[in-house]
Amino acid sequence: MSATVLKFGGSSFLHPEDYGRVARHIADRLAAGENKIVAVVSAMSGTTGNLKAVMLDVNKQASPSTLDAALATGEMLSACLLEAAISRLTISVTSLNGYSLGIRTDSSFGRASIESVDPTPIVAALQEHQVAIAAGAQAVDQSGSLTFLGRNSSDLTAIVIASMLGEHACEIYSDVPGVYTADPYLIPGAQLVPEIAYGTIEQMSRHGAKVLHYRAVEYAEKQAVTIVCKSLTRNGAVVGTIVTDHGDTRSVTVARDTAVVSCASFAERDDLRALLDRQDISSICLEEKDGASICITSDIDFAVRLVQLTGTRSISIGSRTVVTEIDSSGLRVHLQEDYERAISLARQIHERMYPGAVSEPLGSRKAKQRSPYSSLLIRGNNVGGNNA
Repeated sequence: MSATVLKFGGSSFLHPEDYGRVARHIADRLAAGENKIVAVVSAMSGTTGNLKAVMLDVNKQASPSTLDAALATGEMLSACLLEAAISRLTISVTSLNGYSLGIRTDSSFGRASIESVDPTPIVAALQEHQVAIAAGAQAVDQSGSLTFLGRNSSDLTAIVIASMLGEHACEIYSDVPGVYTADPYLIPGAQLVPEIAYGTIEQMSRHGAKVLHYRAVEYAEKQAVTIVCKSLTRNGAVVGTIVTDHGDTRSVTVARDTAVVSCASFAERDDLRALLDRQDISSICLEEKDGASICITSDIDFAVRLVQLTGTRSISIGSRTVVTEIDSSGLRVHLQEDYERAISLARQIHERMYPGAVSEPLGSRKAKQRSPYSSLLIRGNNVGGNNA
């Protein structure tokens, strides 16, 4: 069945009225002649972090499966809100969550990997309705337990659904229209990239770029799904970047709060690096004055839990900010303890790459925003107290 697949990130839903804005965009698409639409949604910006904090306040040793079930509720609520907004426009709509999407994973709670897909539930939903809304970042394992695909992984859900339906393109909406040569909220002069190769944006994503999830990019390349990056403005949708087989660019990324694991020996560090490589987790080996250590730049929560489960005699687990230069010759990594110094370094590197570059304005916002409604599900204060 032919359907247009759209994914709306958490930055699309800063306020409850934003669900109406997205609903109107979907209604406009249908009115323009599109027959069926699948809308994949993220949780409101900031919700996942709030949910995790509350869970760990209740029980710091909460099981990974319990955490996955809790974190998935953010996307479930977002799907329900968008369904309500669309149905208000008298459009036939339904919503699906991880239990009913037809996506099966392994049981690696926290960052589950997809093992099989079945388009039947989504096709059935589209046969009955004009719009199907999918809660992103979630699926079920072979025993039927809810699994979480990882932080910011609703992109992956959208690409998987597009592939399941035989679609060759998927539209990803965020607060910026596409891929930039650096974070446009941090780096003056960041340049919008009209077209970029899967491998290039995957490298950027693994080292701090947030516009696309690296596992979504990998899946899209494998399944030949073109990614169209967009933003939804008051004047309609703006196309910024198309991700395809070709298109190279130089860029600089900033990854804040990466995990640095200090090991008791170089051999122990090498064993840890091998474990992370087997799990497709990006890491950098460091040789510092105080011994051997490794810096983890992707899937950090999941990776730290893996490290802890190995019983590795790590000296400590700290954090750094990583600035990475990416170009055709490879990667050059710079570690900084001070975040502001890291930003300053990234700006210097980008100025060297693109001297005198001037960026297009992104509006009045100076930084990525979290929704003031991100605690709509639950508040992190006074957990276990008397407040209802």
